Amino acid sequence: MGKGGQGTQNGISKVKDFSMDDVKHHDKRDDKWLVIQGEVYNITDWARRHPGGSKVISHYAGQDATDAFRAFHNDLSFVKKYLKPIHIGSLREETKETEVERDFRELRATAEKMNLFKPNALFFVLHLGHILLLEYMAYAVMAYFGTGWIPYILSLVFYSTVQAQVGWLQHDFGHLSVFHISKWDHLLHHITIGFIKGASPQWWNHMHYQHHAKPNVMNKDPDVRVEELFVVGKVMPVQIAKERKKSMPYNWQHRYFFLIGPPLLFPVYFQYMLFRHIFTRKAWWDLLSVSLFFVKFFYLYIPMLGIGSTIIYYFIMRCLESHWFTWVSQSNHIPMDIEEDSAKPWLALQLHATCNVEQSFFNDWFTGHLNFQIEHHLFPTMPRHNLHKMSALVRSVCEKHNIPYKIKPLGTAFADIVRTLKHSGELWYSTYNAFHSP
Repeated sequence: MGKGGQGTQNGISKVKDFSMDDVKHHDKRDDKWLVIQGEVYNITDWARRHPGGSKVISHYAGQDATDAFRAFHNDLSFVKKYLKPIHIGSLREETKETEVERDFRELRATAEKMNLFKPNALFFVLHLGHILLLEYMAYAVMAYFGTGWIPYILSLVFYSTVQAQVGWLQHDFGHLSVFHISKWDHLLHHITIGFIKGASPQWWNHMHYQHHAKPNVMNKDPDVRVEELFVVGKVMPVQIAKERKKSMPYNWQHRYFFLIGPPLLFPVYFQYMLFRHIFTRKAWWDLLSVSLFFVKFFYLYIPMLGIGSTIIYYFIMRCLESHWFTWVSQSNHIPMDIEEDSAKPWLALQLHATCNVEQSFFNDWFTGHLNFQIEHHLFPTMPRHNLHKMSALVRSVCEKHNIPYKIKPLGTAFADIVRTLKHSGELWYSTYNAFHSP
């Protein structure tokens, strides 16, 4: 395996060169190598100290992580200093980038030349401003007009909109796409997702970075780790059926989705998971920012509504926000390919797992520009107001390599969630009966 020795690291001989086949064997829990720009790194120990979390980097063990590495990091000179101690060799000369990889990297270089990674400060100031205005209106409408049905409903609409829109804004800070200076993005991420939204920044990073690293990849993307309640795609239903798993009547999932999916994702599942993460990971700064959200919320609303009614108001608001988030986020992914990891190149990986929604002023605002999900997944640190400028360029590269580039009307994208769940449920049902019928 490789030629020549240059000392040892963790008992592994440093060598001058490896083949990609050599690297592929090192994808175990206690033995992880990966490739970045033709260089081989042993991340076995480093993964536990990785600032983005151990799982997101470990998902590329045994694979080429060049484009994933570039997608997640803004300051390459800063990050590369952490690579030196874990560098163990290089790929051999015959291991070259493919044409699709070369074209994608040229596409990124074009985006950089066009200054599309440069944020527009005014855009984010105005966006934060309209969120703060809506939050004030949610409180003021009941403070000034009482708690009758009309001001109560208006307040709920305003506050649910605040939560949905700050969800898109914290997403920008979480991806370091606003300041491109980590400490400032992290600070605003804490303020927006913690103090304004009442969620854990660390928990969001842990879940969302994995999703971006391996979207729709079974056992790696937490967003499709849903087999306790749903089966998605074409592979998972067959696997679950063959394993005799019948925890839910999956053939009815396109119907019970309306009862336990959009309504309960935020007020039940996310509430439980974020606090579980905070206490198991001892994320005390996250606990502080989340606690400040609840102190603010109950201080403002209990005097008007009372304790019980304030809790009901909170639950209804979370249900409305949950509908908004679930329909938008799942419309881009659930109808797409959901498979085991096959180490696809970055462009193909993201395009097979994501689709776009048509552009309009309303769609841009309503989805937080995630109607350009394809471009966002390819370039997660690109400010969202520039994503549309990449659409035609990305589509041309996809056409060249015969990679599907899908774009839909908003209503069609929502309907496809239900159609896909129905198809996956029927696939599970037919497979289950074929394998386990008397």
